[in-house]
Amino acid sequence: MNGTTRDHIIEAADQLFYQKGYEHTSFADIADVVQISRGNFYYHFKTKDEILDAVIGLRLSNTQKMLDQWEADGKSAADRIRSFIQILIMNRAKIMLYGCPVGTLCNELAKLDHAAQAEANKIFALFRNWLSRQFALLGRDADADALAMHLLARSQGVATLANAFRDEDFIRQEVAQMNGWLDMQCTSKRRASAHRFT
Repeated sequence: MNGTTRDHIIEAADQLFYQKGYEHTSFADIADVVQISRGNFYYHFKTKDEILDAVIGLRLSNTQKMLDQWEADGKSAADRIRSFIQILIMNRAKIMLYGCPVGTLCNELAKLDHAAQAEANKIFALFRNWLSRQFALLGRDADADALAMHLLARSQGVATLANAFRDEDFIRQEVAQMNGWLDMQCTSKRRASAHRFT
């Protein structure tokens, strides 16, 4: 039971940190969602920073599982990169309301100069390293990391503006452009390979 209650607390805190922000979420807010007493709450977590650490741990674990799933499902590196691009469409309703869960948390912790900022940034690092590996598999070893960072930056920009303007059409247009950009990266590599053999 204890493990289950603890898990419920972490999951509730994860949602509230995303929707309200870490700073504006109180112990009472989380306890209300989980429907437990303060005493039971403090049995599991003594401070909000302890909850934050657990939430970041959950997000790191969930991100790794998602990347592993994309790895298993994608027939090619390009297919797997498209899975990353498509999360903007899949999560568009939440993104328009609250922004990107990774970006918003990292930005808030940076503003607070919080000790957990470096740990939260590891979620971006997971995406960066994974995307870089996919671009390398496309034959873009020399600029794999730069391409990964470009795609990460573009997706973060789309999430920020989608949140500001609440514009679903904008998200769809940007996703289509990112997919077109990815096609160009694949095509330019094929052309370079063809030139080598002529």
